[in-house]
Amino acid sequence: MTGNLDAATVKLERRFLLDFPWEAARRIETLPTTETAPTLVRQPADVLAPLWRMLLPETAARLLKRLPDDLACALLAELRPGEALRVFNALKPADRDRYLAALDPAIADDLKRLGDFPEGSAGRLMVTDIAQFRAAMTAKQALAALRRARAKTARSLFLVDDDNRLTGKVGIQDLAVADPAAKLADIATPVLAYVSPLTSQEEVADLLEQHRLVDLPVVDHDGQLMGVVQHSTLIGALQADASVDIQTMVGASKDERALSKPLFAVRKRLPWLQINLLTAFMAAAVVGLFEGTIAKFTALAVLLPVVAGQSGNAGAQALAVTMRGLALREITPRQWFAVTFKEANVGLVNGIAVAATCGIGVYFWSGSLGLVLVISISMVLAMVAAGLAGAVVPVVLTKLGQDPAVASSIILTTVTDIAGFFSFLGIATILSGLL
Repeated sequence: MTGNLDAATVKLERRFLLDFPWEAARRIETLPTTETAPTLVRQPADVLAPLWRMLLPETAARLLKRLPDDLACALLAELRPGEALRVFNALKPADRDRYLAALDPAIADDLKRLGDFPEGSAGRLMVTDIAQFRAAMTAKQALAALRRARAKTARSLFLVDDDNRLTGKVGIQDLAVADPAAKLADIATPVLAYVSPLTSQEEVADLLEQHRLVDLPVVDHDGQLMGVVQHSTLIGALQADASVDIQTMVGASKDERALSKPLFAVRKRLPWLQINLLTAFMAAAVVGLFEGTIAKFTALAVLLPVVAGQSGNAGAQALAVTMRGLALREITPRQWFAVTFKEANVGLVNGIAVAATCGIGVYFWSGSLGLVLVISISMVLAMVAAGLAGAVVPVVLTKLGQDPAVASSIILTTVTDIAGFFSFLGIATILSGLL
C-alpha cells in the first residue's frame, strides 16, 4: 500500500511540475534546498527542465548540486545552451569542472565556447556568482538570502522578473535602512545602464564613469542577467592592459589586426585565396558540363548570372544572420539543425516569391514559357541551397575551430555558384524540349 501511495505522490508531483513550473519555482525559492531536493531527485530530467528555466540561477545551482551527478548532467543536456550557462555561472569553479568532465563532450564544448568571451570584453570581466532577487521579496528575506550566499563584495541587489529579465536594482545601504517588511520593488531604482558580454572594456569604463556606478550589469540577448562588472575589477584590467600595450608596441600580435604587417596578413589570407581559386575552377567546370546546352540556347548565358547572383545574395543574408548568432552567443553549433531548417524555409519562401517576379520579367523579355519554367524552378532550388549553405558553413567552421569570418564567404560563394549553375543548366537540359 505504501509503495502505491509513493508512486501516486511522484506522479502528482510530476504533473504539478509540468503544468505549473512558474508556481513551483516561486515556492521552491522560498524553501531550503534540503527540503525540496528529495522531491526533485525522484523526477526525470525532462520534467525538471521547465522548472529550472524559471528558477533564479543561484537557486538552480544549489539544487543542481543536490541531484545525483547522472541526473544533473541529463538536466544540463535538456536545457538550452544559454539556460545551462546561466546555471553554470552560479556554480563554483570546482563544480563546473566536475560537471564538464561528466557531460557529453559536445555539450561540454558548447558551454565552454559560450563562456569563453574575447579578451577585453565585459564577459571576461564580469563576476558571475551573483545573487538575484524577485521584486516581491521583502527586505528581511533579501538580507537573509545575502547572508546565506555570503556575498561580501555585493554593492547592489539586482531584481529580475518572472522570466529572469533584469528590471531594477537596490543599493545595499538602502536595503540596510529599509523596513524589514518593505518590498524590494518599493525601494528599487531603475537600472541606468547595462551591457552585453561582448561589450568592450573601454565602453564599460565610459558607462561606469558617465553614470557614476560602482557596478554594471551584464545581460544576454534575452535581457537576462549574466553577471556584474565591478568598478574595482575594471580598474585592475585597465592597468594590466596598459602594461601589455607597452610590450606589444614593438612586437606583432598572434592574430591579424587592421595595422598588422603586410607579410603577416599575407600568411593569414593567401591560403584561403588559393582555395578560392580552386573552388572557382570547380564552378567553371560545372558550366563546362553544359557547354552544349548553352551553345544551343544562348539565352541561358544571359540569364545564368541572374540565378547565381540571387542565390549568392540569399546565401549572404543567411550567413550574416548565422554568424551574428554565433558571435553574440544566441546559438551554438549544437543547434545547427534548427538554424538550417529555418534558413531552408526562408530560402524556399523567398525563392518562390523571387521566381514569380523573375518569371514575369523573363516572359516579357523572351516570350518563352519553357524558359520561364526553367528559371523559376532553378531559382527556388538555388535559393534553398544558398540558405542551407549560409547556415551550415559558419557552424561547421566554428565546430572545426576555424574563424568563420575569414573562410565562410569563400566557401559560400563556391556553393552558391555551383548550386545556381547546376540547377539552372541542369533543369534547362532536362526541359530542353520546351525551350
